[in-house]
Amino acid sequence: MHIELKRLDDAFHLQAMNEQGNTVETDASPAIGGGGKGMRPMEMLLSSLGACSSIDVIDILKKMRQPLTDIQISIDGQREPDVVPSLFTDIKITFKLHGDLDPDKAQRAVAMSMEKYCSVTKILEKTAKITWKVELNPSF
Repeated sequence: MHIELKRLDDAFHLQAMNEQGNTVETDASPAIGGGGKGMRPMEMLLSSLGACSSIDVIDILKKMRQPLTDIQISIDGQREPDVVPSLFTDIKITFKLHGDLDPDKAQRAVAMSMEKYCSVTKILEKTAKITWKVELNPSF
């Protein structure tokens, strides 16, 4: 795995590119001179948690032959106040799953991701309490 980063302006706006040419832009907080032109690094970390677990849940439900029609994830993270570095201490995730799903299988798929398969979860749980819940077919 290889990532290249390049600076896009004279402040903190950066572009990261993987080996396949896919890109994502990051920026620093406006409080320190960032321009709000991309996600901040700790936001990217929470996004990575959501993406990692989503991939797991989609794959597990497919193997369980569950007709998942949509997935949305909401993540709230709290960081240590007034310290540097400021690590995540508490992360709450809501998995919003849509389709004619067996509730027990949906819960099991999420639990398998969060407890066993998601590499990002395993990294973050070293400093943060991670909790989750599953909502089946919630309205948007």
